[in-house]
Amino acid sequence: MFNIEEELKKLPNKPGVYVMRDKEDTIIYVGKAISLKNRVRQYFRKTNKTARIEKMVSLIDHFEYIVVDNEAEALILECNLIKKNRPKFNVLLKDDKTYPYIKIDLKSDYPGVFITRRVINDGSKYFGPYANPGAAKEMIDFIKQRYKIRQCRTLKERTRPCLNYHINRCLAPCMGYVTPEEYRKQIDEIIDLLEGKIDKIVKELENQMEEASKRLEFEQAASLRDRIQAIQRVSEKQKVSNISENNIDVIGIAKSELQVCIEIFFVRGSKMVGREHYFYTDLKDMEDKEILSGFVKQYYMDNPNIPNKIMMREEIEDKQAIEGWLSTILGKKVEIKTPKRGEKLRFVEMAEMNSRVTLENKEKDKSEILLELKEVLNLDKLPRKIETYDISNLSGEYMVAGMCVMQDGAIKKNLSRRFKIKTVYGQDDPRCMEEVITRRLKHSIENPKGGFGTLPDVIFADGGITQIRATKKAIEKYNLNIPVFGMVKNDKHQTRALMDENRNELEISQNLMNLITKFQDTVHNTAITYHRKLRDKEITKSELDKISGIGEVKKKALLKQFGSVEKIKQASIEELTEVKGITKKIAKDILEKIRTL
Repeated sequence: MFNIEEELKKLPNKPGVYVMRDKEDTIIYVGKAISLKNRVRQYFRKTNKTARIEKMVSLIDHFEYIVVDNEAEALILECNLIKKNRPKFNVLLKDDKTYPYIKIDLKSDYPGVFITRRVINDGSKYFGPYANPGAAKEMIDFIKQRYKIRQCRTLKERTRPCLNYHINRCLAPCMGYVTPEEYRKQIDEIIDLLEGKIDKIVKELENQMEEASKRLEFEQAASLRDRIQAIQRVSEKQKVSNISENNIDVIGIAKSELQVCIEIFFVRGSKMVGREHYFYTDLKDMEDKEILSGFVKQYYMDNPNIPNKIMMREEIEDKQAIEGWLSTILGKKVEIKTPKRGEKLRFVEMAEMNSRVTLENKEKDKSEILLELKEVLNLDKLPRKIETYDISNLSGEYMVAGMCVMQDGAIKKNLSRRFKIKTVYGQDDPRCMEEVITRRLKHSIENPKGGFGTLPDVIFADGGITQIRATKKAIEKYNLNIPVFGMVKNDKHQTRALMDENRNELEISQNLMNLITKFQDTVHNTAITYHRKLRDKEITKSELDKISGIGEVKKKALLKQFGSVEKIKQASIEELTEVKGITKKIAKDILEKIRTL
């Protein structure tokens, strides 16, 4: 039995990482400390704590800790554990989009230049992010047109060169027609171009153009002239971030009652050349510096585009440890600054202003949806939490239900739940709906802080009046007053309308219709995916598992090879013995038994 008070007495006065776990042994929080003894004890003392920390502490069943030599080691270990376990009470980096980068794989003898949305520490050089994906594609198209580099993703030896070589778009490194040194000259020029060092490129090309003119090679000179003009045009149209001594990332933060928005600007040469934004929910009671600290550690952990300076309004608590950690990764000094005046302060203010605008715009879209729903459904309050349910079965077998949640106008897939039908036998969808909603409501009534959370403000049933009535029957068992509406589909199984309990179809905007359609499709997919999983599992179990000598490993190997039990039945002994571990004797036994089942 873990005694928290006794374990607190054993904490060492040394740096390290602590891990909080609930009664299910799930990690719910990871933190670092200069002194484990002082830091962990704070959570269990009667001091002023935020609602978020109070809730976390109430769930702690036991904790563990890892002692390290210094704060820098604690920081790295903390980041790794958060990334691996994604504890619910840590600030977790979630992006609603992924911006493209241009990648040059410098480890290759003949580097390729590609667009990617995944930035990793693999020795490649990355340029970006491009807030406008079209700009990244335009730059790649320009590079492919003007430079004779390989365009294949993987470099393989060939017996003959591809079409790009024949149309003068590639030097055919796959055939050995160009040396790595000659090929690299093009890559160096492309890097200069992406880094904005066009003056150097243009000067070299102008010298080459003059030399060609002196040799009376006017066609070559004209080609170089066109190349210079093209580089100048593309440089004027596009600005990209590059890794240089003048790299500065500027971070702004904005809060509302519902969520937090962090905006990060990429400043190069005193100009903002790109940005990203991230949203977090349930952090409104956390201090800005705590949110920013968690964000910085996660954002730069696997990002090779570490700047020389990071600027923000708040000075974060573990600033020196993070600076040392990032400096080690970059190989150069990295500073975290909180400017008080001048141009740099204006950049921070601009980032903060934009984070407020981004947050307001996102919440405006959601609030408009909620307000429309409130008006259309004639509700007394905003429907902040809406749940929907769908039943899935096959002629009354493998009966299941799916539940999905829309919170503040956004569909939350992580809150989806699945149910096996327990009390209904035979195909009776309304009774299944009644059972599932009865069970779901019971969860929140008995344990409001449990996995289902609070009761919904509204329930959408997947179907018409029959499903509405079944849902209301479940609600009335607990004397609750939760409005119910049906999501009705047309003959083509497409969402047609919302229906009330009097069979009235409600008039809604196209934006709301699109959201409800997505909501209905999501719950349908949740239910049918679960149904298929149970059905496939049962089919596999009912036949292969009845054959003695066929364990889990052989069963998986057979299904992987043939795809289904039916195809195994149709296979020959020779085909079965191609599967690892299946001898002729076992193959013969399989066919004899499986064909009689």
